[in-house]
Amino acid sequence: MQNEQSSKDNPLAVFPGLMGSAVEFAVDAAQRTILFWDVMRQRGNQYREHIAEAAPHVLEYDVELVVDGRKLDRPVNYLLARIVPPKGVTLEPGRRPFVIVDPRAGHGPGIGGFKADSEIGVAMRAGHPCYFVGFLPEPMPGQTIADIALAEAQFLETVSARHPDAEGKPCVIGNCQAGWAVMMLAAVRPELFGPIIVAGSPLSYWAGIRGQNPMRYSGGLLGGSWLATLASDLGNGKFDGAWLVQNFENQNPANTLWSKQYNLYAKIDTEAPRYLGFERWWGGHVNMNAEEIQFIVDELFVGNNLAAGTIRMPDGTAIDLRNIRSPIVVFCSKGDNITPPQQALGWILDLYGSTDEIRAFGQTIVYTVHESVGHLGIFVSAGVARKEHGEFSSNIDLIDTLPPGLYEAIFTPRSAAETGEDLIEGEWIMRCEARSLDDIRALGGNDAADDRRFATAARVSETNLALYRTFMQPAVQAFANPLLAGWLQQMHPLRLQYELFSDANPLMAGVKAMADQVRGARRPADPENPFLAMQGRVSEAVETGLDAMRLKIEAASEQAFTTIYGSPALQSAMGVDPHGDKPLRRVAKDPLHDQLQRARIADLKARIPEGGIREATVRALLYAGLDRRSIDERGFAAIQRVRQAQPDRTLADFKQLVRDQFLMLLIDEEAALAAIPGMMPEDPARRTGAVQVIRDVLAAAGDLTETTLERLGRIEALFGSQDAKTPLRMPARGGGGKLRPAS
Repeated sequence: MQNEQSSKDNPLAVFPGLMGSAVEFAVDAAQRTILFWDVMRQRGNQYREHIAEAAPHVLEYDVELVVDGRKLDRPVNYLLARIVPPKGVTLEPGRRPFVIVDPRAGHGPGIGGFKADSEIGVAMRAGHPCYFVGFLPEPMPGQTIADIALAEAQFLETVSARHPDAEGKPCVIGNCQAGWAVMMLAAVRPELFGPIIVAGSPLSYWAGIRGQNPMRYSGGLLGGSWLATLASDLGNGKFDGAWLVQNFENQNPANTLWSKQYNLYAKIDTEAPRYLGFERWWGGHVNMNAEEIQFIVDELFVGNNLAAGTIRMPDGTAIDLRNIRSPIVVFCSKGDNITPPQQALGWILDLYGSTDEIRAFGQTIVYTVHESVGHLGIFVSAGVARKEHGEFSSNIDLIDTLPPGLYEAIFTPRSAAETGEDLIEGEWIMRCEARSLDDIRALGGNDAADDRRFATAARVSETNLALYRTFMQPAVQAFANPLLAGWLQQMHPLRLQYELFSDANPLMAGVKAMADQVRGARRPADPENPFLAMQGRVSEAVETGLDAMRLKIEAASEQAFTTIYGSPALQSAMGVDPHGDKPLRRVAKDPLHDQLQRARIADLKARIPEGGIREATVRALLYAGLDRRSIDERGFAAIQRVRQAQPDRTLADFKQLVRDQFLMLLIDEEAALAAIPGMMPEDPARRTGAVQVIRDVLAAAGDLTETTLERLGRIEALFGSQDAKTPLRMPARGGGGKLRPAS
């Protein structure tokens, strides 16, 4: 009876042993195949519905339109929207707003708020109001990159005007291609910005490491930017963003041709919602005007002119990234094959010869390098959002107050018995450690010979573009028309794959009915089925083969590029010195800046004796903590509590105070310390209270060194106070060399 009942529940149970496993797998595989194609059908229908929307996006949140860029004096297809906080999220009055700018790199907008654990989500949970800069699929006639920059400037002015009581200018996050756009605007309108976070953003386009990330060779191997011009001409003045997406697809053929689809097929019962959610964004292609893509390719991807300071706005203003006055946070990853760390950070080496030069320009640069996450993971990974983006959001005021210099953001897990636990937000502790340019160089990059090759490729691009415009463009433009442009766009392979498997194709008519029947009789194979294991091994073999093919193609591409553009004859013909060893992208020094710097130094020296207990306390705290070469979020949180108890001192005032006192110590440390007694009030209680603040802040992170203790002793002598309430003691022998607050 029991066997009969089992047979009714599972008809496949009548097949014994290996035969039973084979039949079970065959049924499961057939059902998964039908369900797979039904998901493809849903994907196609979703694509058609998405592109039919007036303003397609993939934001998880409700939004309110604030500014429509189409109604500006120089119309653009960009929009500013306010993110409506979801139920259960409370924004804190006075918190600076966050503005998330999504990349227009072939896809539609929304990836910065793709899900709850996202850049937008963690910023709102930290109490910040959030705004989103998105765009429509079609550009406005004649709009340029400069027009978009002007529109985004008006967006930021609007956001600041809506939050007049915020403790700082808006924090702006530029994802991927939006990163360079944000940096360009910040260079010409620095007063609009609070801290800037550029995530996965290429800023130094030639940089990279031999044998890795060969996308940088594409421009040279294709002969330069003339192909972008041809595509725009065939598009009747518009460039199809699907071609940019195709470039991303080509970087990982194993994922494009196999892994992505196989993962859905293998996990068909659970994977469909995630797959369809991502495909909604991945398939939402948008267009650009010919002028826009030409600027991007000529000035950035091939020309690499951003860090060189040779790009100019229409009014002639040079875009010099050294003019940015806001802290710049660079988030990149070693696992990113689109924007490797060298392209995200190489601009620092192009602009500066030392960290002293960074300080001289008053810039604060913070970077963090993830070990493994891929390009899209920087924006969409829930783990990255909860860790890196969450910490940036929670500690944005710390970043904004850092003294000028170069820092690396380090994240350590929060433990149960952490020192200063009440000063920690979230599950991670962020500290900013001082770095030098050698730390950036250690990541790898180009040598002088590599730069000559890329400079030659840029000159060849200019030549080929001129030849195309002279001999081919008139005929192509005469042949092109809106009908041809529309037909070419519809027939693009990336668009066609969605259309062919939607309900618009009569051959897909029966798939839904079959899938409904399968769901009602679904019989997945046992996870221990040997044929499932065999299926997995076959998949691994396919991936390995495709990866091997990719590596061979990449090696051949790199060899072709280095051979062609490393030719001394070609370099000479293109006006590049084959034997030059000077950096080709280094920005020239501005004599006016040197004069201003000397005047600034003289002013700071003259003001060293000025100030009272506040200035003396900050100066002393900076001096005592210089030995650590790092700033911990717990110490800053302790400072914030003291500052917030003094409502007359705004964050902007405090930031300027910290910077001035830090620079005074750099200019003349001994004179700055010697002036402290003259800044002290007569009241001994106030002096003792100031010392106590210094001790509390230093002890918050629990890692005082002997040198720090010696510095603290000198400060106490200068303040004339030896009776603070929290004495610090030497650790017990073998205690790791750390100093802890005495119990």
